[in-house]
Amino acid sequence: MEYKSIKEWPEDERPRERLLKFGADGLSTAELLAIILRTGGKDKSAIELAREVLMHFSSLKEIEGAAAAEFGDIKGIGGAKTAQLKASFELGRRLFRSEKDAALQNPSFKNSREVYQYYRPRFYGLKKERFLCALLDTKNRVFKETIVSEGTLTSSLVHPREVFRNAIKEAAASVLFVHNHPSGDPNPSRDDINITKRLVETGKVIGINVLDHIVISDGKYLSLMEKGYMS
Repeated sequence: MEYKSIKEWPEDERPRERLLKFGADGLSTAELLAIILRTGGKDKSAIELAREVLMHFSSLKEIEGAAAAEFGDIKGIGGAKTAQLKASFELGRRLFRSEKDAALQNPSFKNSREVYQYYRPRFYGLKKERFLCALLDTKNRVFKETIVSEGTLTSSLVHPREVFRNAIKEAAASVLFVHNHPSGDPNPSRDDINITKRLVETGKVIGINVLDHIVISDGKYLSLMEKGYMS
């Protein structure tokens, strides 16, 4: 079969023209990726290259999470195209995060699921653990957040002194902890449980209530309070 670039296709079959005419939701995933890639490679169109990318990584989430070096295995994907792909995913992530932030300013939560839904965009795609402390007022509204640590949770990284420093300074009535598990498994580790119990006890001593500790993973979450680890 003779190779033809997308420019040689009939106009109503070209992805970019179809997007402008029918809207982005009318295109396949491969066609959308082809528009981002703009051009193909030697003897392959942008559509064919996009399909190779999809086959190589098997899902959009894997493409989004792949390191830049991993794209080097695909012939026709160089630094420029890798940057285009990564930039497009980052824009989508920022849009998702900004919409969530705008929807809830100084939020208050009724349950752990609302906490998960609010904070999930902040942790989406992170490759390492991040421990966040939310400060709440007397009406249980979040008025400030601090990142306590980044990296695998240990008692040295998440020390009560560092965790409660801002809470004391800002006169918080209570605190809420959120951290992620990049592995995809939200079940708490022994360190997670021990750290949480230590923080709860410290909160009791200084008069700042620990409402919950939510562990977020890919599409799942776990509340240490609901599981009885904070009693």
